[in-house]
Amino acid sequence: MTTSTTVIPERTWDQILRPYKKPHFGKSLFQLLSTSALFVAAGLVMLWSVDVSYWLTLLLAVPTAGLVTRLFIIQHDCGHGSYFRSQKLNNFVGSILGVVTLTPYHYWRRTHAIHHATSGDLDRRDLGDIETLTVEDYLARSRWGRLRYRLYRSQFVMLVLGPLWQFGLKHRFPYDAPRAWKREWIGVMGSNLALAGVLWLMWRTVGLERFALVALPVFTFGGAIGIWLFYVQHQFEDTYWERHTEWNYHRAGIEGSSYLDLPRVLHWFTGNIGYHHIHHLSSRIPNYNLRRCLEENPELHEVTKLTVWDGLRCGRLKLWDEANRRLVGFRELRQMRHGQFEVTA
Repeated sequence: MTTSTTVIPERTWDQILRPYKKPHFGKSLFQLLSTSALFVAAGLVMLWSVDVSYWLTLLLAVPTAGLVTRLFIIQHDCGHGSYFRSQKLNNFVGSILGVVTLTPYHYWRRTHAIHHATSGDLDRRDLGDIETLTVEDYLARSRWGRLRYRLYRSQFVMLVLGPLWQFGLKHRFPYDAPRAWKREWIGVMGSNLALAGVLWLMWRTVGLERFALVALPVFTFGGAIGIWLFYVQHQFEDTYWERHTEWNYHRAGIEGSSYLDLPRVLHWFTGNIGYHHIHHLSSRIPNYNLRRCLEENPELHEVTKLTVWDGLRCGRLKLWDEANRRLVGFRELRQMRHGQFEVTA
């Protein structure tokens, strides 16, 4: 893990990033069509493999889940209005992909916009983010409240049960969405109807059992990949959290978002989302411009850089220690309390 902090004026960041914001229709269309074609082909091969060996089916589910991740990044760019110049086209493509990724487009778009507007703000920990308590928040909770938070932040719950909950249940009925979000609720119900239509089509063609044998591992793996990526992009030791009066959008982007240094093939499957610090500095940059932006601007190299191994190790970090300005784990908290606190667990 390598870290650094660069203080650059906001106007300078805007000048650096502006040339990369324009979407290219040809690149966007080719990426969309080629990834969709590969996803369909992978699904057909998986259906064939069920009759050969289910172990082969499970093996094929891994790259197919990677393609789902890539399709989600395209949906993600549509939600930011960065994939096509036309917002109507962004919304149309994003809504269709939202059915494929089990992520209702308009609901996700709004909650994700909240994430970008509040990431790293301790006084606005709201929708669209992984819940993160400060040490003081955690110690102020009851035993039951602490246990619930420990379960929520455990890697098993987050990466194994989390995808089933998030994509199978919560995205079907997002109880946290205000009733005033009429467009978002309509989008969720429309997505559910479309998924019902897909299930009916599968029932009439390949059979629901066969479809489930293919779809469940793909979306379980894909959901775990997506949640892990979202986790490590903000949950690392020297990330950025500030109270609202001190919070700064550009500092939250460059200091509170990681550069996940992946092998080239994994950058392809994940739609370059590993260059997350650039994305948070400007969400209007299409995914296919992020790498070039990094390569052409040395200022963007001086950030927290994580390898896959670093990202796996970040799973132990659970709480923000305001006094020392870093994320800590529960073991570290116990050590701190033995020296500084007299509160009983």
